[in-house]
Amino acid sequence: MHHADSIGLVAGNGRFPLLFAESARKLGHRVIAVAHRGETDPKLEELVPSLHWVRLGQLGKVIEALKAEGVSRAVWAGGLDKKRIFHARPDLRGLKLLAKLKVRGDDSILRALASEFEREGIEIVAPTDFMLDRMAPHGPLGRHRPSGPQDQDVAMGMGVARSVGRVDVGQTVVLKDGIIVAVEAIEGTDECIRRGGALARRGAVVCKVAKPGQDMRFDVPAVGPATITVMREAHAEVLAVEAGKTLVLDKEELVRAADRAGIVVVGV
Repeated sequence: MHHADSIGLVAGNGRFPLLFAESARKLGHRVIAVAHRGETDPKLEELVPSLHWVRLGQLGKVIEALKAEGVSRAVWAGGLDKKRIFHARPDLRGLKLLAKLKVRGDDSILRALASEFEREGIEIVAPTDFMLDRMAPHGPLGRHRPSGPQDQDVAMGMGVARSVGRVDVGQTVVLKDGIIVAVEAIEGTDECIRRGGALARRGAVVCKVAKPGQDMRFDVPAVGPATITVMREAHAEVLAVEAGKTLVLDKEELVRAADRAGIVVVGV
């Protein structure tokens, strides 16, 4: 029962897997999902014709489920709680892979993981190829436009974020009046915005980019309405993202929230 238009979805947490399932379905693909207990939103069940549940770390089970469905291409979408991975009870295959991982979460590991899938005849592809409708456009996304000084901060912040990305650290930089107040490491974008916002007090500019040579199969920069909520709490005023390379989750809702909060959102 091999479908040329079947696409496997290895689902983590958050909105990303759900939106992927919707976008892929619109394009006429049959989505075969493998979801992680305690991580993946159970709503995914309603969006896909076929779904298998596994526990965190059951790599062998993920591969078996996809193979049983005759899937030859799959995407990874959504994060897995890195802290929980350390407490997971991985199966043998997961253990073997974890043994190879010195730094968890960096692209070289994910490439090793992808080749593990490829040996089994499952090619890992970029989820963004199925979600072009959801990538950030160029220019402002809502009502508000950046001021001159904010534009300068955006230009500087995007440059710094790219150079930080070259050393495979996070993708987000927060600054104000030409001064860098926070750089993302392992804590994630939201925590980085909170930290930067607290230091800037008001009016922080948040810049998020893809790493140079970003492997879009693994780590797509994404923003969504939740990003705006965190920015509002942090009194940040500008969110700049890399156009064409950043996924905008729930765009209409994000724009409504940003417009209401007086936050500038811009694709660069």
